[in-house]
Amino acid sequence: MGEEEKNSKGTGRFVFAGIFVLAAALVYVLRLTNWQILNHSKWLKTADQSDSYKVSMDAARGEILDSKGNGLVVNKTGYAIQFNAATMTDSTQNKTILTLIKLLNSRKEKWDDVLPIKINTAGKYEFISGEDKEISFLKSKDCLNVNSYATAAECMQQLEEKYDCKGYSAQDTRSIVSVRYNMTKSGFSVSLPYTFASGISQDTIAIMSENSANMPGVDTKVTTIRQYPDGALMPQILGMVGAISQEEYDELHTTKGYALNARLGKSGIEQAFEDYLRGKTGEKTVNLKTDGSFGSETVTKQPTSGDSVYLTIDSNLQKVVNASLAKNVKATQANGRLTGKGADCVGGAAVVLRVKDFAILAASTYPSYDQNQYTSNTSYYNQLLKDTAKPLFNRAFNGAFTPGSIFKPSVALAALQEGAITNSTVITCHGAFDRYSDVGLTIKCMGYHGPITLPTALAKSCNTFFCETGYRTGITAMNLYAKRLGLGVKTGIEINESAGILAGPAERKASGGTWNYGSDDAQAAIGQSDNMITPLQLATYCATIANNGIRLKPHLVDKITDYTRTKVIKTTPATEVDNIGVSQQNIDYVKAGMREVATIGTGRTVFANYGIAVAGKTGTGQTGNGSDNVTFIGFAPYDNPQIAIAVALEHGATSLYSNSVAKDIFDAYFRGATVDASGNIVIPSASSASSGSSSASSAASSKSAG
Repeated sequence: MGEEEKNSKGTGRFVFAGIFVLAAALVYVLRLTNWQILNHSKWLKTADQSDSYKVSMDAARGEILDSKGNGLVVNKTGYAIQFNAATMTDSTQNKTILTLIKLLNSRKEKWDDVLPIKINTAGKYEFISGEDKEISFLKSKDCLNVNSYATAAECMQQLEEKYDCKGYSAQDTRSIVSVRYNMTKSGFSVSLPYTFASGISQDTIAIMSENSANMPGVDTKVTTIRQYPDGALMPQILGMVGAISQEEYDELHTTKGYALNARLGKSGIEQAFEDYLRGKTGEKTVNLKTDGSFGSETVTKQPTSGDSVYLTIDSNLQKVVNASLAKNVKATQANGRLTGKGADCVGGAAVVLRVKDFAILAASTYPSYDQNQYTSNTSYYNQLLKDTAKPLFNRAFNGAFTPGSIFKPSVALAALQEGAITNSTVITCHGAFDRYSDVGLTIKCMGYHGPITLPTALAKSCNTFFCETGYRTGITAMNLYAKRLGLGVKTGIEINESAGILAGPAERKASGGTWNYGSDDAQAAIGQSDNMITPLQLATYCATIANNGIRLKPHLVDKITDYTRTKVIKTTPATEVDNIGVSQQNIDYVKAGMREVATIGTGRTVFANYGIAVAGKTGTGQTGNGSDNVTFIGFAPYDNPQIAIAVALEHGATSLYSNSVAKDIFDAYFRGATVDASGNIVIPSASSASSGSSSASSAASSKSAG
């Protein structure tokens, strides 16, 4: 073979090899183009399906119990419907969602509907009132990225296009979009299933199973559901669990590992003890076959159930207080329709503290609501929102009431300790405090008491005596001791509370007014002026007096154990907050006056012959808008206090009814009174004797001065 022929063949091989490499490269480029550009989403999903992925496993949430271990918030085994991204097909997704919605609607079962858009009576889309946060997120750059002034119809148009909902009716479109929107918000992916509905009945699950072949990507799982054995017992305190918000996710995802589909405590104990109740999520690895179908799964980390939280609450005592408030508010209204005072009584609250450690044994708000209905009945929830009596509001811890004369023991302690009066001081009552009559201020008294000392002034609730005492003491000293007693300051309770208001120059200035020293001091001294105090603070104040001037921190939680309730993780010790700095002699002198309130004074109608020595103080606080508030504080037994209580009836007008609530509380604690099946309060040793208030017809003749 010649040299020329050899060169020719070599060149041919080189050219062929070059063409082959170029062809292979072209195929590779075309394949990459197909994978990465033309069918990126398809092959990404296939890639996800072709291997394995990790899925979190929910942990059972810890339960909440009363002081005796009775369940207040417990877990019930139930069923949930979940969507699995690995096996849910795009082409049938909307059809599957609509099928499920119609099934659940027909069986009156709930699914998670969070879209802040509804169809009005004219068949048009409009935003749902009160859903401002959800609407803002919908329009934000994280979702639709539309103008803040975009209409509901404009948002729906974008959502329809985003989720390919053409061809459905307006109502069906809205339903599908709601689910798809929430799936997006929840971060739906192969590693994060979406819970479409929870608390589903076994019968509905059975129907789904029969049609599972037509619903790819839909799974059912056994889960736990929050249940309330007595949903009306104390909902404002127990609180609620709800879906995580975007703000909460932004805060908690990195620090505590919360997922976009997480649920967490939103209020009350559920929120305050979220870190204990939550538990620790587990994890499993799911392996798929090469065709994307399910292969196997392996649990790599078992979930750990949340802890059990024991409250200090005595459920029986709580039931009695609930029933008593309901009964006496209604009796006040009925009496008001006869007398013209109290018909506008809208609600009330009561708090019971154990004196030795300030554990809260009961904390009741009226009107209230049922947590079971709240979580399952949308129309019930909407009614609660519209109710002008505000049943969702925690009056016991957040309601601030004009205290009236129950403020007087605080003033007495301040005046005695500061030397403004002594235990021999006599002030003469002529029926009014008229020191400032020249500037138009005359404060009437409830009677003509003549020359009296402090115990009698407390017993008779003499305004003249305490206006003069307040004038002599001054607002600075009065407020110093009031705060030490727990008035006008937060108590430190574990859940949300109001600080209330103490009347004084700073408060008056903040509201744009001017404090008139002397005259305003006198008004503040009888619990009027700008004073607004919570029932929790009033109970703390009373317990501090009963505890000889040592103020402890009130608490709702007794202990925390593991889920099985065998290992104690944490207990709540009695914690001293303050010492009021008043001598024992002065404290005893004031306590003696409070005892006379119950024996010969404004509380005598209910407590003079009660059988257990009660010390207390009644109050009537002017509101400036409707009937007066009525209040009561008290402790018993007088010589060895075990419990301290506070009662407030909003526009209650007549002290008889607040006193009667107090009696029911003492009956429950000392005599074992309970609530029967009809809602009546009965004492076991004398079942025919109700521990409630006297009949409404006796109210007018028995009315007590504040």
